[in-house]
Amino acid sequence: MAKMTMIQALNMALHQEMEKDDRVIVLGEDVGRDGGVFRATEGLIDRFGDQRSLDTPLAESGIVGMSVGMAVYGLRPVCEIQFSGFSYHNFHQIENHAARLRWRSGGRFHVPMVLRTPYGAGVRALEHHSESREAYWGHTPGIKMVIPSGPRNARALLLSAIRDPDPVIFYEPKALYRAFREEVPEEEETMPIGKSQIVREGKELTMIAYGAMMRPTLEAADQLREGDGVEAEVIDLLTISPLDDSLFSQSVRKTGHALVVHEAPRSFGPAAEVVSRLVEKSFYYLEAPIARVTGFDLIPPLFAREEVYLPDAKRILGAAKKVLNS
Repeated sequence: MAKMTMIQALNMALHQEMEKDDRVIVLGEDVGRDGGVFRATEGLIDRFGDQRSLDTPLAESGIVGMSVGMAVYGLRPVCEIQFSGFSYHNFHQIENHAARLRWRSGGRFHVPMVLRTPYGAGVRALEHHSESREAYWGHTPGIKMVIPSGPRNARALLLSAIRDPDPVIFYEPKALYRAFREEVPEEEETMPIGKSQIVREGKELTMIAYGAMMRPTLEAADQLREGDGVEAEVIDLLTISPLDDSLFSQSVRKTGHALVVHEAPRSFGPAAEVVSRLVEKSFYYLEAPIARVTGFDLIPPLFAREEVYLPDAKRILGAAKKVLNS
């Protein structure tokens, strides 16, 4: 298997699915001739032409509105919003239309569209380029919210998202776009949406994370093993909505300790929902309070303070030790 970056794996997924299904259309700002701001759509216009790789005006509401119409009438649009901080302009189209049409029509219409967008901090970007607002979409009934953590699961989940009959918001951690390489099979590989995954087995602590936070979480787990002899179980959520609570609930029943990590602001973030479900389903198995390691309740800071804002292995390790020693 070839080793790929996440951006290469996403590009391969788009190429393969557009080759396989001529209903798949890619559209967004600069996705055609320029191949996307991060080059995720590079080469698509050369292979499939400008009728299937569409450069659009700088109008996020229009991009998503067109995608909703295309999806209702039988296409499978994959629209790109250049940065997740620009997606607020299309919130109306997602919440009022894409998320509701299946319900509003009594199941007569589906909206099989994907909204891809890079999210998160860690690349020294400008304001509106570093948000982690997955809670908005995870809280919205009628849409699915997917966040990969590496090249292989990014490729597999994007294929599944394109084939899904309902709208999928696909957040891509841009800090990981070219951060590392991973073996990705050439042959087709998909992963189910709505299922989490154990990426490291353990028996003393359950560490739950997703997206860009998987790498510092795994680093902290390594340090726990090397420094304290603690074997932590690490779970990658992969999908924020629908949330797979069965895997982390079962894990906590085994370990008795839990820690949840995300870079989104702390208040009302996905970690709060994970903690709530753990309390509902596994409360009597807990041996200590559940810890959260998150971003702070403020706008992501610019260059000089960005690293202080983001959870890192040191913060995660400190929280893990506190849980284990409670």
